[in-house]
Amino acid sequence: MKKVLAAFAAIYLFLAAALFINIKPAAQKSKEVRVGVLTLMRHPALDEIYRGYKAGLAKSGYKVKIDYQNANNDQSNLKTMAEKLVNSQDQVLFGITTPSSQALANATKKKPIVLGAVTDPKGAGLVKNNKRPGGNITGVSDRAPIKQQLKLIQRFLPRLKTLGIIYTSSDSSAVSGYKQIVSYCKQMGINYKAYSISNSNDLNQVSQQMLTQVDAVIVPTDNTIAGAMQTLVKNANAAKKPVFPAAGTMVKDGGLATYSVDQYQLGLIGAKMTVQILQGKKPGNMAIRYVEHGTPYLNLKEAKKLGTKVPASFLKEAKSKGTIYK
Repeated sequence: MKKVLAAFAAIYLFLAAALFINIKPAAQKSKEVRVGVLTLMRHPALDEIYRGYKAGLAKSGYKVKIDYQNANNDQSNLKTMAEKLVNSQDQVLFGITTPSSQALANATKKKPIVLGAVTDPKGAGLVKNNKRPGGNITGVSDRAPIKQQLKLIQRFLPRLKTLGIIYTSSDSSAVSGYKQIVSYCKQMGINYKAYSISNSNDLNQVSQQMLTQVDAVIVPTDNTIAGAMQTLVKNANAAKKPVFPAAGTMVKDGGLATYSVDQYQLGLIGAKMTVQILQGKKPGNMAIRYVEHGTPYLNLKEAKKLGTKVPASFLKEAKSKGTIYK
């Protein structure tokens, strides 16, 4: 009888231990966690990243309280808001855009930071190495598939003579994108002319000058131009010249077409990395993540307005795998 009771006791203890092990992660996830988000400004591409980030966190199983800070494109606001988030109870910080991420990095060397859409983290001085960042920072890059974009421009404009590149010289992500475009243009034998702006106030005059000297325009990942896309599109339409931007949301705002990283997907990846840090992973050991393949975006309304023929193969691809704006 004693042996039977001992056996039952052993089984009971084993099942109790197994049950405890199984429910412990759920108990951990049910507690509230705090996350701070800093963005440079609001525009469709950045809003999509934040939307994806929130959705990813919502699926994590944690009760997440988000402290969202928007600098409204004011650099002085970035510094103040970054310091506020660092001094808060937020456990992980998420920086949307390079300037936001740099402000957070300048404010803390201890609190974990996840980069949301920084084209070249190493080039921006945020990490030592994109494969093994070190320190308290990791994240996701919004590096555009530039070679794929340039090939698309050639498909639309096989007789292209000169391609205009316009970018913001004060934005390190935009500068990084510009340098990549120049490098690929040289490799592919594409003649180009480059134009830079310091801020959105320069865009009207500089773009008007550019459009008298080029056949089409490409825009790298550039938050300043994305926020003032209407100005560029207005001038390009007046000159009957197409704009090929880096982001799909900029195609929606009047660009003609592109292969773009999915901004929503960037947010989802950022959320996944945030959850991994909350679960104990060290950001310095987490490689920078990339979205490898671009998604096709096409603005048919813009094509009709410009009288531009859309390559049949790209139209088919955009219908089946991408997004078409009508």
